[in-house]
Amino acid sequence: MTAATTVRDLIDRLEEDRELSLEQWERVFKEWTEEDRLYAAEKARRTALENFGNKIYIRGIVEFSNICKNDCLYCGIRASNKEVSRYRLTEEEILQCCDEGYGYGFRTFVLQSGEDRYFTAEILAGIVRKIKAAHPDCAVTLSVGELGYDEYKLLKEAGADRYLLRHETADKEHYGRLHPPQMSWEHRMRCLEQLMELGYQVGAGIMVGSPYQTERCLAEDMVFLGSFKPHMIGIGPFLPHKDTPFKDMPKGPYELTLFLLSLCRLMLPRVLLPATTALGTIRPNGREQGVLCGANVIMPNLSPTAVRKKYMLYDNKICTGDESAQCRSCLERRMAAIGYEVAITRGDHHDKICDIR
Repeated sequence: MTAATTVRDLIDRLEEDRELSLEQWERVFKEWTEEDRLYAAEKARRTALENFGNKIYIRGIVEFSNICKNDCLYCGIRASNKEVSRYRLTEEEILQCCDEGYGYGFRTFVLQSGEDRYFTAEILAGIVRKIKAAHPDCAVTLSVGELGYDEYKLLKEAGADRYLLRHETADKEHYGRLHPPQMSWEHRMRCLEQLMELGYQVGAGIMVGSPYQTERCLAEDMVFLGSFKPHMIGIGPFLPHKDTPFKDMPKGPYELTLFLLSLCRLMLPRVLLPATTALGTIRPNGREQGVLCGANVIMPNLSPTAVRKKYMLYDNKICTGDESAQCRSCLERRMAAIGYEVAITRGDHHDKICDIR
């Protein structure tokens, strides 16, 4: 790399080679400008259209418990937060959410919770089996944290298709500054490796602008993602919660989040890339802008409206009052306004839709 190499040159190289070195990534994050970001966004949008057409995959999230044994410093439902009104949905309520979501056109259900010890792998496996029996044309995604290999195996055998587990940061020291001592960076990474080994479609990801994150941390994250090659990458801005130790920390940068979405699309053209709720929370049209920067997944909420405000990982989360049907209708209108269409499909990683209108 010569001294004359620019960030734009590195974006071109990423598009061509699908990888950069750690030093090149660090330079990108230290030197990028808004013009560089827009340049990457244009390339990423074109790459997404080439691979998926103008289709947006939707996943219906069921947040079935806000009880968590962990005490992550950034999270609003951390174990030591006594201000949270805790809840658990019953099995019947979870299944009802999925039944209603099916009627609204959802073909992937994401079961998400804190690490609630009540929901053992055996209980979750029974719920997965019932969802798959009722809706065999649907995918089930789990997002319930760190488990053991045998537990992941049981859930896969029960029919779970995907598993979301953000790695949070590829930098061990940074991980230690975001989590209590009893949580292990090595264990988090081992869980991701086990999920991949078991044949899940695996999702990793980070919070952009999380406390103590540096350009070097971001560079390490991109090297990790390029090597690990997850099927899905969840990237959203860090948003503080008033009842956590990070309550006074600044929000993650909006433009940097969009830039990272574009860079991930160029590095892994086939990856499933959500425009997150956090992105829509930090800016009213954030999810639309995420799509225009290369994202191709949006994850509306199917949880009962009575509990949505209790699942607050960060402050001011959007869409906590809308009925599921309203969320779906609103989403379709928003996507149509920017030239995209919601697809009634599972939206698996291996799908390739080239229907560009």
